[in-house]
Amino acid sequence: MKSKVLIIDDDQDIQEVMSAILEQEGLEVHHAEDGKEGVAKARETHPDVILLDVMMNYQDEGFQTAYELRSDPELAHTPIIMITSVSKVTGFQFDKSKDQDFLPVSDFIEKPVTRQRLLDAVRKQLGK
Repeated sequence: MKSKVLIIDDDQDIQEVMSAILEQEGLEVHHAEDGKEGVAKARETHPDVILLDVMMNYQDEGFQTAYELRSDPELAHTPIIMITSVSKVTGFQFDKSKDQDFLPVSDFIEKPVTRQRLLDAVRKQLGK
C-alpha cells in the first residue's frame, strides 16, 4: 500500500511541482487549497504525512490549521511538515526545537524547497 501525502497549499504551481516529485517516488498525493479543506481532506484520507503552507487565506492560517490537526485525536500524531516563506515575509524566524509549543509541527522548511530537501523530509517522517 502506498504512503499518502496531503499537500495543503493555495499555490497551484507549488502543489503541482511537489505532487510530481512525490508521485515519482511512488507516493499517493492528495491536495487542499486552504486550512479548512485541508483538515476535511486529512480526516477523509488519513495521510501518513501532511505538507502545510502557512500563508493562505490569511497570514497565519497554516498555524491555525496545525493546531486544529493536533487537536483531532485521529490526526494528532500525523507528521506535519510546514513548508513556507513566512519568515521571509514577516521577518520572524522559527526554530522547531525552540518553538515547539508555538509551532506544533514535525519539521519546518523555508521556501523555495529543493527536490532533495522535500524528499529527505518526507522520507524521514515516513521512517524511510
